[in-house]
Amino acid sequence: MASGSTTAEPGSIERAVQLLKLLATAGKRGRALTQLAEATALPHSTVHRLLRRLMHEHLVIQKESDKWYALGPLAFELGLAAMAAYDLREHCRGSLDRLAEEVGDTVYLSVRSGSESVCEARHEGPSPIRVNTLSIGSRRPLGLGAGGLAILAYLPDAEREDIIAADGRRICEEGSLTEADLRAAIEACRRQGHSLIRNRVTLGVTAAGVPIRDTLGRPIAAISVAAIDDRMREERVASLARRLHEHAREIEGSLRGRPA
Repeated sequence: MASGSTTAEPGSIERAVQLLKLLATAGKRGRALTQLAEATALPHSTVHRLLRRLMHEHLVIQKESDKWYALGPLAFELGLAAMAAYDLREHCRGSLDRLAEEVGDTVYLSVRSGSESVCEARHEGPSPIRVNTLSIGSRRPLGLGAGGLAILAYLPDAEREDIIAADGRRICEEGSLTEADLRAAIEACRRQGHSLIRNRVTLGVTAAGVPIRDTLGRPIAAISVAAIDDRMREERVASLARRLHEHAREIEGSLRGRPA
């Protein structure tokens, strides 16, 4: 008799969820049956059977162009319903209030919206010299500000390249930089673990940011701190980055329904 232990052999539901997670990280490109079988270590026949059942429920589609599999319309609809139930600002408010008080400067929450980032919240610290470079509701292309750069840098490679191909010119024009500059900033962000924007969007202002990730490890938002250049010397940026990461992990824990 099965014990119900979490170490038991996974059933159909667990395997189907595993496939959905893989397709969620594949974006609109999707994945081939062979790739899914290799990633799950399941027989091709088992993967094909599960995919057919998921297609019947509209959770998966098979693309006509290459016969690869991608998330279906019901997955999108369920995502919309989940967004209504989980307001990211509610999960961030307490953490960002504390962060702004700790660092003294302005803290921003930027949420991904397609190839753009949207400022969802702004928390002002007690510093007498405040920097308000973003208004709530304002949009920027991913890669332009510290929050958007942190999101762009940690997207899957193919998805990031699609955005650069489609919007790279706009990002470079608005940020007064070349594509080589943008790619160098992305590489630096991935190497250091945080984004850093100096005098690019607003003269005299420096900002640092880190991503907030979902349960699949994909960046869905970012938190950042902006201040005048004199308050953002190298040693302080390193300290701010550590605090940003601590608060990002706290927020991610809240989103998962558990302590950070």
